[in-house]
Amino acid sequence: MKLLIAVPLLAVFVGCATQTHNLPTQADVNLEKYAGTWYEQARLPNRFQEDCAGDVRADYTLLANGSIEVVNQCRTSDGKTKVAQGEGRLATAFDPPDPARLEVRFAPKWTSWLPMVWGDYWIMRLEGNYQYSLVGTPNRKYLWVLSRERSADDATVRRLLDHARTLGFDVDQVVRTKNKSN
Repeated sequence: MKLLIAVPLLAVFVGCATQTHNLPTQADVNLEKYAGTWYEQARLPNRFQEDCAGDVRADYTLLANGSIEVVNQCRTSDGKTKVAQGEGRLATAFDPPDPARLEVRFAPKWTSWLPMVWGDYWIMRLEGNYQYSLVGTPNRKYLWVLSRERSADDATVRRLLDHARTLGFDVDQVVRTKNKSN
């Protein structure tokens, strides 16, 4: 009886462990080139963006201490602007550090010692000399397609989503972002 319980539990833990670190990322990411403004083109639905109706953007600024200032904003359905400020850093679980594997925190600074306030932000693919970015989480729950321009090339967005599908993301659930110039 114990074996009947232990084997499925072991399978779940092994599955979680391999899926967590089995997400390829973009090689040789230069965070100085990555910094700046990105416009969301598509995403997997998530609870913290439920009220975002469009015009989603993220601004990343490298700070002198090595961290990254993150400012996300979107237009809500009532026309207001929602802003979330956070901090990014190199993921602490990797040695040597990989600039494509970041962690981001939007919780208050005093909570930064808690591991659960840091969310994964992994850069899986860059295209067009840092003009497009495919970002996701190793558990395949979160996914974003970003571009430097409000309007993106649809073929490039589809190509990035196709790549995400090969990595195990449920791209059939992806929603396209409505930007004012789209």
